[in-house]
Amino acid sequence: MSRTLLLSEQLISRPSVTPDDAGCQALLRQRLEAIGFVCEQIDSGPADFRVSNLWAKRPSAVPGAPTLVFAGHTDVVPTGPLEQWTSDPFTPTHRDGHLYGRGAADMKTSIAAFVVACEEFLAAQPEPALSLALLITSDEEGPSIDGTQVVCRELSARGERLDYCIVGEPTSVERLGDMIKNGRRGSLSAKLTVLGVQGHIAYPQLARNPIHQALPALAELAATEWDRGNEFFPPTSWQVSNIHGGTGATNVIPGQVVVDFNFRFSTECTAEGLKQRVQAVLDRHGLSYDIHWTLGGQPFLTPPGTLVGAVQQAIRDEVGLETELSTTGGTSDGRFIAQICPQVLEFGPINASIHKIDENVKVADLDPLKNIYRRTLAHLDTGLRAPGAA
Repeated sequence: MSRTLLLSEQLISRPSVTPDDAGCQALLRQRLEAIGFVCEQIDSGPADFRVSNLWAKRPSAVPGAPTLVFAGHTDVVPTGPLEQWTSDPFTPTHRDGHLYGRGAADMKTSIAAFVVACEEFLAAQPEPALSLALLITSDEEGPSIDGTQVVCRELSARGERLDYCIVGEPTSVERLGDMIKNGRRGSLSAKLTVLGVQGHIAYPQLARNPIHQALPALAELAATEWDRGNEFFPPTSWQVSNIHGGTGATNVIPGQVVVDFNFRFSTECTAEGLKQRVQAVLDRHGLSYDIHWTLGGQPFLTPPGTLVGAVQQAIRDEVGLETELSTTGGTSDGRFIAQICPQVLEFGPINASIHKIDENVKVADLDPLKNIYRRTLAHLDTGLRAPGAA
């Protein structure tokens, strides 16, 4: 059996529903320590939501060697109704050339491929010019408060240098290697409470309807062009997700309306700039309001360069595809790592079944995925050994 497949099955068999790691990281530590990694737990969070964070590093003997980090998460989303699964979600099962189980695509096979890629690379190149590291958390599918960002803060406080990072998120669409994410949009949410005066609906002159007052401002916000995007990002999007107003009675003007909205924003905008523009619209419409902002993550972008080029070449060599660069989709832990690492991208298996009943990956994709990670290490290491390399 493929070593990547075997390790994938061992990880899937552990019911690591967020934030429970369920022993996944202990298994990874055992494999990594055997090939020279120094492993450290940087766990965080309250007792009832304790998050496991593994930081493992194998320094190069070359002074000043750059570090490549493989990053990922052992936690998975809940299974949903067990009776709807064709097989037990935590019993790795093969059907029609696919491996089924919760976490198969998101993202235990990527983690298995990370580890086996490192084992094979170090067997071929025992003294690389590149330092290797893994950053693994059990809090990516949850609040993401005590996971990767805690480790990044700790590494930053130590002055730890990170140069390249590959996050193993499932990015492929139809074929393994057809897409990598070289950036992500930022996420900025707000809860807006527009204040009015409650009253009888038959006496509107004695009340002030906050819904009526809010609508023109919301219409202006919906029609606003926030930016035009750029060659890597689509235009910034503003979307309302919820509106709550009214007392439940049909004859009462409510005293307030609450609007939840979100920006997915490009590198053409800043969170502070968006806040200021929204509040200028609300003020111009004369609203009485409270607003509470939540910044889910800053946008990040890794333009074509050393890391992107190495992964593109590895994909080309292994599966013969010219991969597409994309910044679409939601957020990932890459948003935290990009604050301390200049080159971050995401690459992993086909994402069609993530978070679904009967989540699965193609068994035939597992070793090529591992090989792409291994080839990326080899390309970067070769580049560092080239004459004149920094």
